[in-house]
Amino acid sequence: MKHPLESFGYCPRCGTAGLEHVHGRAIHCAACELTYFHNVAAAVACFVRDAAGRLLVVRRGREPAKGTLDLPGGFVDPLETVDEAVARELREETGLEPLRQRLLFSLPNIYPYSGVEVYTADLFYEVEVASLEGAVPMDDVAELVVVAPEELRAEDFGLQSIRQAVARLVAEPDLLSLR
Repeated sequence: MKHPLESFGYCPRCGTAGLEHVHGRAIHCAACELTYFHNVAAAVACFVRDAAGRLLVVRRGREPAKGTLDLPGGFVDPLETVDEAVARELREETGLEPLRQRLLFSLPNIYPYSGVEVYTADLFYEVEVASLEGAVPMDDVAELVVVAPEELRAEDFGLQSIRQAVARLVAEPDLLSLR
């Protein structure tokens, strides 16, 4: 697997070629003394439940994995808390507002975006909404799908970390506990 820093041929600050790779985690430019660490991006994904315990999942409208199931979510914006990102992404993709939200677990991931592999820390949340009524597919969502938790099948989800998270939820159904 290629590390994202391997694609850097020139210093992002001064443009000098001949970067030194430091400990496999950074690049260093001798000309301007920049040491650049390429850290992971934070992303959120939501297991959205209503009071009846039904789950709302989405069908991806864009690549990667267009047409497969997914969880509402996306990248955390600069100067935004992770909790704010959960509420924003839910609102942007479904029009719903969270009543309560709770961090379940995190998984490392590599997200293919525009020909670049973005290393992410995916944070999975349980999100309770008042009702699934009125939800609409927006942004990069092609369709909304309501399922019972016992109907979830990891293989229906196209992205690696989402598949892993769904498999974990299937194996540990008591993870969903907001009531």
